[in-house]
Amino acid sequence: MRVFNPLSLLLLVVAALAPASVQAAAPETRVMTFNLRYATAPDGENAWEKRKELLADTIREFHPDLLGTQEVLALQADYVVEHIKGYTLVGVGRDDGKRGGEFSSIFYKSSRYEPIDSGTFWLSETPDKPGSKSWDSSLPRIATWVKLRDRDNGNREICFLNTHWDHRGNQARIESAKMIRKWVADHAAGTPTIVTGDLNVNPDHPGYRTLTGTEGSGPVLRDAYRLVHPEPVADEATFNGFNGTRRGKRIDFILCTSEWTPREAAINYANKDGRYPSDHYPVTAVLELAK
Repeated sequence: MRVFNPLSLLLLVVAALAPASVQAAAPETRVMTFNLRYATAPDGENAWEKRKELLADTIREFHPDLLGTQEVLALQADYVVEHIKGYTLVGVGRDDGKRGGEFSSIFYKSSRYEPIDSGTFWLSETPDKPGSKSWDSSLPRIATWVKLRDRDNGNREICFLNTHWDHRGNQARIESAKMIRKWVADHAAGTPTIVTGDLNVNPDHPGYRTLTGTEGSGPVLRDAYRLVHPEPVADEATFNGFNGTRRGKRIDFILCTSEWTPREAAINYANKDGRYPSDHYPVTAVLELAK
């Protein structure tokens, strides 16, 4: 014989009357941007073979849904796919549009996302030409993008773009910002969009302001870290040179359109006995997509 429990009935009524936001919070989206430092660099004790396991552990610990990586050679992309299970790789080498040169690669969680479309364009006056460079760029530079259907968010379509700007060419960095802002306006307007990258500029640079400013056409890209931490401090460096420094300004960013609300953001100082997985700190954010 079933015994009537008035408390159970009350709980059922409260749950039924609760707002949808209380009943089921929107799924979070965990985003990481990480310059991995190219594998063939003459880094001695910090060489790729000596730090790759720590790097994989650092990524696994945060467990991103979306990961944008820079300075990635083909062998490093292969390593991530093999040793960090459950991700799909999107990207090509900047030298030939295949496996030659550095990737600005994207990894997305295979179980969560369904691919819709993807591609790479060169940050040059001939964006469809592999290996091309323009202005004062010292090297070919690229942006890789993917459009995904988010199974955890009602099959909403999102766009994720990852890039790595030139480290020398000031005009090239400004033009790269214009190109990416225009690409988002032309190809992702109305779509919740995330942009990650090593921009090789700090927030005072006109290239950063072009991406995040209100002037110009297209959606404004907002700095997730600054939204969570409104007041700049002296120790915000994201380049560490393998020595653990924190003094300085950020050059690695997670940017997002207004459909996203950043709930958390951090510079990840993970290390093991003073040894670092890369010469950049990874930057992370936890975003919530408006319903």
